[in-house]
Amino acid sequence: MSDDSKRRRDVLKGMTTLGAIGLAGCTDSLGGGGGGNNSSGGGGGEQYQMVIAGAGSGTSTQQAAQALARAASQHSDTLSITVQVTDGWTANLYEFDGGNFETLGVDNNSLAKAMSESGPFAEDPVDNLPMQGFVFTNLEMHWVAMEGSDIQSTADLQDGGYTIYPIQPGFGTRLLTEEVIKEAGLWEQNEILNVDTTDIPGAVEENRVDALCVYGANGVNLSSWVQEVDVRSNGRLYLMEVDDNFRQAIESVPGALLNDWEEYPYEWEQEINNVTETTTSWVLAGQWAFGPDVPASAAREVARISAEHHEAIQQADPTAIDHSGIESMTSAVMSDLEIHPGVAQYWKDNNAWNDEWTEGSTN
Repeated sequence: MSDDSKRRRDVLKGMTTLGAIGLAGCTDSLGGGGGGNNSSGGGGGEQYQMVIAGAGSGTSTQQAAQALARAASQHSDTLSITVQVTDGWTANLYEFDGGNFETLGVDNNSLAKAMSESGPFAEDPVDNLPMQGFVFTNLEMHWVAMEGSDIQSTADLQDGGYTIYPIQPGFGTRLLTEEVIKEAGLWEQNEILNVDTTDIPGAVEENRVDALCVYGANGVNLSSWVQEVDVRSNGRLYLMEVDDNFRQAIESVPGALLNDWEEYPYEWEQEINNVTETTTSWVLAGQWAFGPDVPASAAREVARISAEHHEAIQQADPTAIDHSGIESMTSAVMSDLEIHPGVAQYWKDNNAWNDEWTEGSTN
C-alpha cells in the first residue's frame, strides 16, 4: 500500500467545516466541528446539531436521512439532525474533503474508488476520507425500457443509437451503473442522458429516453424519483431482460452485487409489463459516515437511535433496515477503512464488534 493510499485512508485531523456550521445556524459549545454543532438542548443538557449531506431531492438517501432526523427529534435529548440536498454519494466525498460536511451518506463503491484513486478520483483525488458508520440502505438497480423503443434486452443496446439514462451524474448509484454499463461494452454507442432525478420524469413523459436504470431500497419501495417517473410514464414502462454479457459485467465490477428476483418486489402505480420471468439487479450498499469532528457521543447516539427506535424510523421511511438486531448494522463494513469510535463503542457495548476492524479517533 502506497503512502498516498495510507494518507487517504486517514481521516482529516483538525478540520473545521464552516459551511456546515453556517447551515446549522448555531454556535459550537463543545468543540464539535462542521456538519454538526452543539448548543443547549432541552432539559438544560448539551445538544449536538448534526447536518447530514444527503443526496438529491427524492432519493432514498434523503428519505432515510429525514427519517433519522425525525426519530432523533422524538427520541433524543442530545442530538438534533438536519439534512441537506447534495449532488449524491460520490459528490459527498468531495464535499467532505472540502470541509463542507462532517456527516454524510456515501456508498461503499465510491469509498473504494476514493481509496484506490480510481474512477472519478483518478484525475481528481481527495485527500481526506470520513470514517465508516453503518449501513442504512441497499439500493437495487435494474433496467426498464419505454414502450416504442423496441428494446427487449440489454443485448439490444449493443446495436447502439438508443438514449439511456444511467442515473444522475454525481450519484454513487450512477458511478457503479456507469462502470457496469462500460464493462458490458454498451456505453459509447448509445446516447447518455445526463439530467437530474428531478428532470427525468419530464423526459420520460416527453418520450425523450428509451431505457432507464432505476432503483428501489431493500426490496420495499422504489425511490421517490422513480415513483414520479412511474406516474409520468402513463404505463409505458416495462422490465427488460438482462443477457449473459451484462450479468457477467455485474459480476466483474467490484462493489456490485448481482441479485435475481423470481418475483419483482416493487409496486408501480402504473401497470408495468414484464418481458422476463427473472429480474436482475446490481446492488449497492450505502452507509452513514462521520468525520473526526463529530464527537463519539453524537455518532453513538445515531447508532443507538437507529437500533433502539427503528420502528420510528420505519414509520417515516418504510424502506429502512431493521437494525434492532445490531449485527445488521455491520453488514457493509469495509475492512480497510476506520470505523468512527462512537459507532465502534455502540457495537462493542452490544457484542457486535469484530477485532479485525480498526477503530478511528476524533478530534
